[in-house]
Amino acid sequence: MTFQTQSGIRYLTFDSFPGDVIHAIFTRQGGLSPDPWASLNFGGTVGDETSRVRENRFRAFRALKRDPQSMFDVWQVHSADVVIATAPHGAVPVELKADGMITDTPEVTLFMRFADCTPILLYDPLRPAVGIVHAGWLGTVRKAAAATVQAMQAAYGSSPADLLAAIGPAIGPDHYEVGPQVVEQVRCAFGSDSDLLLQQKNGPRPHFDLWAANRLVLEQAGVKNIEVAGLCTACNPQDWYSHREQKGKTGRFGALIALGGKLSTI
Repeated sequence: MTFQTQSGIRYLTFDSFPGDVIHAIFTRQGGLSPDPWASLNFGGTVGDETSRVRENRFRAFRALKRDPQSMFDVWQVHSADVVIATAPHGAVPVELKADGMITDTPEVTLFMRFADCTPILLYDPLRPAVGIVHAGWLGTVRKAAAATVQAMQAAYGSSPADLLAAIGPAIGPDHYEVGPQVVEQVRCAFGSDSDLLLQQKNGPRPHFDLWAANRLVLEQAGVKNIEVAGLCTACNPQDWYSHREQKGKTGRFGALIALGGKLSTI
């Protein structure tokens, strides 16, 4: 993985993805939002002004030379539902609820928001298509990443073994203490593998490893090429928003992925 900066926007890219797939996990640096959202906040429901959030998004898209009007996003609801994007969001009047998106259309830029949940990017280099997943603990036990892989198989004929996958920054196991409800659902979803995913740290409650769990979900879906950032959002507040570490008073960082296509003319 590599950190890059363009026009003041700092973002992370994955070395396993070739240059013809445009992608970024944006840090919180380079925007105009004040505290507690400082500064590149993409969250529109966290108290920040809409005009600032929109300008932050425009800056990020321009840094990647993507037209801001190419964006396709969804209302993220911790599901395993997947949407196929055939045109930018402006062409779709209905507000869609999902936690996975896929497209094979270069004119579309898939975009999601995060603050501890796991960003997962997918790329099929043989049948050019991309996908993005939002997976918190609930999306992880519901195996949203596997559902998105299966959607790419069904829509584009993708072979999971051909896919390139990247797991971005999320809250790490050292900081992610979970209660009995989560433990029960992890054990139901992962069976004997849950012993590897639920780690006993200091304190009475186990800690859930979202990175390892989502890697396992992808592997069980047949994906072989997986790059893991291994960056904890709670440990690195200079770069990432963390809902848990900042006790809910924080913003949302963004992630995007697109096939090489139209450049921004703005």
